[in-house]
Amino acid sequence: MNTSTKKIPLYVQIIIGLILGLGYSILATFQGWINFTEDWISPFGKIFINSLKLIAVPLVFVSLIVGIASMNNIRTLGKMGGKSIFIYITTTVIAIIIGLVLVNTIQPGKFMSDETRVKLVEKYSNKTDSKIQVANVTKENGPLQPLIDLVPSNFVTSASDNRNMLQIIFFAVLFGIAMVMIPENKSNPTKLFFESLNEIILKIVDIIMIYSPIGVFALLAGVVVQVSEGDISFAFQILTGLGIYSLTVVLGLAIMIFLVYPILIKRFAKVDFNTFLKAISPAQLLAFSTSSSAATLPLTMERVEEKLGVSKKVSSFVLPLGATINMDGTSLYQAVAAVFIAQSFNIDLTVTDQLAILVTATLASIGSAAVPGAGLVMLTIVLGLFPQIPIEGIGLVFAVDRILDMCRTTVNVTGDASVAAIVAYSENELHVVEQ
Repeated sequence: MNTSTKKIPLYVQIIIGLILGLGYSILATFQGWINFTEDWISPFGKIFINSLKLIAVPLVFVSLIVGIASMNNIRTLGKMGGKSIFIYITTTVIAIIIGLVLVNTIQPGKFMSDETRVKLVEKYSNKTDSKIQVANVTKENGPLQPLIDLVPSNFVTSASDNRNMLQIIFFAVLFGIAMVMIPENKSNPTKLFFESLNEIILKIVDIIMIYSPIGVFALLAGVVVQVSEGDISFAFQILTGLGIYSLTVVLGLAIMIFLVYPILIKRFAKVDFNTFLKAISPAQLLAFSTSSSAATLPLTMERVEEKLGVSKKVSSFVLPLGATINMDGTSLYQAVAAVFIAQSFNIDLTVTDQLAILVTATLASIGSAAVPGAGLVMLTIVLGLFPQIPIEGIGLVFAVDRILDMCRTTVNVTGDASVAAIVAYSENELHVVEQ
């Protein structure tokens, strides 16, 4: 009788890499292996992220064209797009409200000592300046700048930067619509080409994911080192000053994952949350490791299609759109961080002020780059609403931003998958997958 070794599931492999990476990071911090980690281990994590980003634009462009080309009615695309954007904005508003309720109830800013506040602002003043400059450029643009940014002047230039994902989506939608509008006998050769190319790209994703446990280990190996910057005493000071703030953010993110999304997918997609969680857990773990919705997008699309049963027609449109405009976790973080900084400086924000945070954080989340660190630029824009809050206060949250970025990206990706399932169910494009 033939016996075979059962293959370890991908999500288990990623969890192992994650745990070993965090364990090594703590050990490296205490042992002082800072330079060794940065020179010989972290580069393998960067290679992994680069490989995921490499395939993100081709995957979105090709799969979106294939999905649109499969539609017989262009109105279906408009209906799906409007529905997706409405749900994405709704979940973002819910996330911000949860963040505001928690930060006003717990008041983490009251736990920040004056000494720690001064030290944090001074330590991260250089990094703060760069974020302020980027935010000022963004604010100087006109109110219709997002519409201008949506339409690329050069597709090749847009395709060279993952930050321009909305421009890629715009051109892919335009290309796909044109394919549907011309006679089928003329569009078929191109359609077959893109279908074949799509299969090749998906196989590349499979190849990259073989390397994922090693990549996740390398990414996580330097996390504690980066946060503490090798200074153990400073790390403990951060924990004391920012611990309650970090827990407030994490609590809000947990409410989104374990309460809000389960209710939504159970009610509007008729999917059991445990089934949903099992299907997308590898994407969640990868999002946690990379802090990038764009880098996680190839795996998110694969898991949602193959394990959740969302059709390619829906996933190829809804997920890339979500990776660009759906920032539930990041928006919740904006709300908590802005009020936390105000509390740290003993500044009270009125209900009107916090409504302004709600609106601004929602608008800022649309089109925000799906890459690590974009949330701090958004936060700078939100803080700019209140002249009474020193803009340098953003330095208070720099120390723990890397860890919280990992957590909020996990929520962003979970939200993308949830909306994809809801839209697919409403379009009769959600099919039962045998587990």
